[in-house]
Amino acid sequence: MGLLRSLLSTYRFGFTMTAKTHGQDAHTPLSKLQTGMFTLRLNFLPRITFLIVFSIIMSVPFWWMLSTSLKAEYQVLLFPPRWFPIPIKWQNYPDVFIKAPFVVWFGNTLFITVVSLVGTLFSASLVAYGFARIQFWGRNVLFILVLSTMMLPDVVTLIPTFILFSRLDWIDTFLPLIVPVFFGGSAFFIFLIRQYFTTIPFDLEEAAFIDGASTFTVFWRIILPLAKPVLGTVGLFSFLGNWNDFMRPMIYLNSPEKKTLAVGLRYFQSQWGTEWALMMAAATIMIVPVLIVFFFTQRFFVKGIALSGLGGR
Repeated sequence: MGLLRSLLSTYRFGFTMTAKTHGQDAHTPLSKLQTGMFTLRLNFLPRITFLIVFSIIMSVPFWWMLSTSLKAEYQVLLFPPRWFPIPIKWQNYPDVFIKAPFVVWFGNTLFITVVSLVGTLFSASLVAYGFARIQFWGRNVLFILVLSTMMLPDVVTLIPTFILFSRLDWIDTFLPLIVPVFFGGSAFFIFLIRQYFTTIPFDLEEAAFIDGASTFTVFWRIILPLAKPVLGTVGLFSFLGNWNDFMRPMIYLNSPEKKTLAVGLRYFQSQWGTEWALMMAAATIMIVPVLIVFFFTQRFFVKGIALSGLGGR
């Protein structure tokens, strides 16, 4: 949507500049330049149209979710479907908290997500700094081995990790969901941060070392503050991944009071049917924190992805 707004503002600016010079000689250099700008803006019209149509298509599932969350249960499966609920049933949202321990699930999800986010940012940035800045024997080989783990599906390691956590007596606790991220986190996050670190000039570190700073001081007080864009990107990915995670909480958490939101949504499903209105109301509540986090970090997301592709040393 930010790209769409920028394209629209650029088009309006070009159209206004051309309209103001409508009475000028068409053969003057300024008029030719403005005519070319207007033509360039017109070339953006198909793209703008495509973005508008694509945005509408992508928003349909969200509108359907919101609309269903405000319907009575008998209206959900009507055909043809009603896109606007009449009457609006606001009671579905309080019923979510009445019929299920939704607040407890929300707290569990928030705790796991925040702790995992902190662990991911700290451990992945430490590992990435070692690969990007510290010279040691076999660094490139080890980095390739780390990247190769991205080719392994998560389900391949599911049984071995479950056996490990079972022997550690960690089943039905939050530890299997939190502890692993403090030991490097995801290989993709390490790669992303490492690529960004290679774009930071070495002169900054050399000046700090001359002043007597240690390696960790340089990492903590110089490198990390300069890496806010990529850290914001990794933080957003980590937040989304942990907030929406279903498989791991489903496997490791057995007690109802320890479930997360993604697993708790199944509470509204049973062998006798599904309470679609309540499920959509719960899903709407669940998606609100994700939207808030995304809108606050989208500028870091775009900048971090763009700059992480520039490094390659």
